[in-house]
Amino acid sequence: MKPDVILVTKVYPRTQEILENEFNVHRLYEASDRDALLRNYAGQVRALATFGPMGADAKFMDALPKLEIISHFGVGYDSVDIGHAKKRGIIVTNTPDVLNDCVADTAMSLILNVLREFPQAQVHMRAGHWAGRGTYPLTTSVGGKTLGILGFGRIGEAIAKRAEAFGMKIRYHNRSRKDSAFAYDPDPVTLARNSSVLLVATPGGKATEKLVGAQVLDALGPKGYLVNISRGSVLDEALVLQYLKEKRIAGAGLDVFEREPNANPEFFALQNVVIYPHVASATHETRYAMGMVQVENLRAYFAGKPVLTRVV
Repeated sequence: MKPDVILVTKVYPRTQEILENEFNVHRLYEASDRDALLRNYAGQVRALATFGPMGADAKFMDALPKLEIISHFGVGYDSVDIGHAKKRGIIVTNTPDVLNDCVADTAMSLILNVLREFPQAQVHMRAGHWAGRGTYPLTTSVGGKTLGILGFGRIGEAIAKRAEAFGMKIRYHNRSRKDSAFAYDPDPVTLARNSSVLLVATPGGKATEKLVGAQVLDALGPKGYLVNISRGSVLDEALVLQYLKEKRIAGAGLDVFEREPNANPEFFALQNVVIYPHVASATHETRYAMGMVQVENLRAYFAGKPVLTRVV
């Protein structure tokens, strides 16, 4: 008999096809009454397949007394109440590593686009301003700048590799110092002070909430640029917006926001900001690879084998 799995949201088509072929999938996102669906299947659901910000809090877990595993799609798992899962003895897995390259590519594109203003230059040309107003104003070179990476995990290391190839100097701060040739700074403020571009690649969650606030932004200063590919919660977003408006930092490249998908529209009007709609891992290849890690964790668990990427 196929194990019962609740799927919180629609996922990559091939992943969903495999899940529905191999498991008895209940689509929570299609339920007109979410609580009724949970009540109906509470006695038989042993697994959750969660996705990004659509994780599982304590109330959700407790509605499923037979729950044994949460297979989460995403490297970050701050939307899952890890403490409660641990208390309940529920295994939680994520999908790390397979998205490192795409996220690092996105980070590098934000650095390039923020400093060189390529999106704004394209708007200038498409509007006919090249002929009417002249060439686009001069921008800022990437080569020779210092990139400070806040959060030096696998994604941070992949970003450093790319940035170094562009001629950038690399510094980093991490919870623990790495065996790395790159310069280490003991705290985020020092890192920001020593950087031309501060790139945020930390996990989300309470431990890093509003980590980038006034002290860090002041240290970065009016010639410094901020890039965030981690979680919107890591920035004091209202303060970042104020600093951008007042030119107290030079510019920002943002792929993530506090209240997705409802990003603050005040960012849209700023010429010193490049914004993406959380697309860092959004390629067919990467989403399929992430989905397969999610599937393989469920396959392994229900086959009585160790899961691949256990968080708790």
